[in-house]
Amino acid sequence: MELYSTQNKNLRVSFKDAVFNSMPLDKGLYMPEVIPQVNSKFIDQIEKYTFPEIAFEIAYTLLKDEIPEDQLKKLIEDAVNFEAPVVKLDDSTFVLELFHGPSLAFKDFGARFMSRVMGYFLKEDEPLLDVLVATSGDTGGAVALGFLGVSNTRVTILYPKGKVSPIQELQLTTNGQNIRAVEIEGTFDDCQALVKQAFANEELNHKFRLTSANSINIARLIPQTFYYFNAYAQLKRKGVKQITFAVPSGNFGNIGAGLLAYKMGLPVKQFIAATNVNDTVPRYLETGVYQTKPSVPTYSNAMDVGAPSNWERIMDLFNNDQDAVKAMVQAYRFTDEETLSGMKAIFDKYDYIACPHTAIAYLATERYKNESQIKGEATVFLSTAHPCKFPEVFPVEVAAKIEVPVQVKDLTNKLKQSEQLAANFDAFKDYLMRF
Repeated sequence: MELYSTQNKNLRVSFKDAVFNSMPLDKGLYMPEVIPQVNSKFIDQIEKYTFPEIAFEIAYTLLKDEIPEDQLKKLIEDAVNFEAPVVKLDDSTFVLELFHGPSLAFKDFGARFMSRVMGYFLKEDEPLLDVLVATSGDTGGAVALGFLGVSNTRVTILYPKGKVSPIQELQLTTNGQNIRAVEIEGTFDDCQALVKQAFANEELNHKFRLTSANSINIARLIPQTFYYFNAYAQLKRKGVKQITFAVPSGNFGNIGAGLLAYKMGLPVKQFIAATNVNDTVPRYLETGVYQTKPSVPTYSNAMDVGAPSNWERIMDLFNNDQDAVKAMVQAYRFTDEETLSGMKAIFDKYDYIACPHTAIAYLATERYKNESQIKGEATVFLSTAHPCKFPEVFPVEVAAKIEVPVQVKDLTNKLKQSEQLAANFDAFKDYLMRF
């Protein structure tokens, strides 16, 4: 498997190089030179396979030249060891629950797979691997648990001070060992910019072996395709034949993985990108002008991204053809007030408790159905985080019904450990150089 940069298609690197040097020096993103097709017979019979079996087939289709089959199978079985169930709400509405992993967020799939891939490639006598990651909420917790205790690695997590939920912050800051947390006086976009500047800095790259655990890393994107194929398998068992996915979207890695799955042969009619008021992509699809803007805080904080990195990958998947993208991706935006209304609506109608991100995907599903007047078609919206992470957003009577997992209860007994820095690259560089 060779990869090129979205900024330079003549560049070629191996999968291993792309994993450990997550961002090309030209600041593009790595993409497979060829997107292989999943065996059509496998797709036709996909409902007969388990989730780990499906994940292995997809991973092997992409990586068979990179990791031996037996090692890849072990890696998958270790990384994908929890469920991603499709829950039926009515005959045409389903929710894909992606929060059953250790950090209670969909990013567990990418973080666990990536950490194990890196562990496979790392040799004991190699230099320490420094993993830098910016988070708007859930990425940091998933990466922390994915890499906690992994030998020869050190993880530095940047997060915007005061802009993640209390539980998310505890997941970031209470790990110790090889995990460090840095509070940045700014937004997620500031955190992401600092990480990108670090990768482009010659002095830091000379001293440290730097890589990223954000969705800019191709090893984060690949495993997120697994649950799209698995959702299709579950729906086939229910007799569903035509599917539209609605995806809560911030940095656009999640929906990017879905579109990669589609390009690999997954039968999907339509994708819906559901955003909050950080609406760079909806504005682009409406106007044809791609213009980033500073992010603003919302209840759906993991989607508070004004400059979504992975949109470049999505455009590349469609050869930068805006019309082709618009034909496959419909986008909607929602305010905080609408988000709260959506949370109430889904609870009142289905007795289902949805986090703010999930509620936005539900609202997008409903709007799409109303506008397109579809009938007899399944729409699946993705639930990306456990509602227990956002207790302050729910009415008291609804919050009381949320089942809080044991790992969250245990967090409250742990001590927060973090460094506070200004959104200034020199300050961040000095912090890194001190250790």
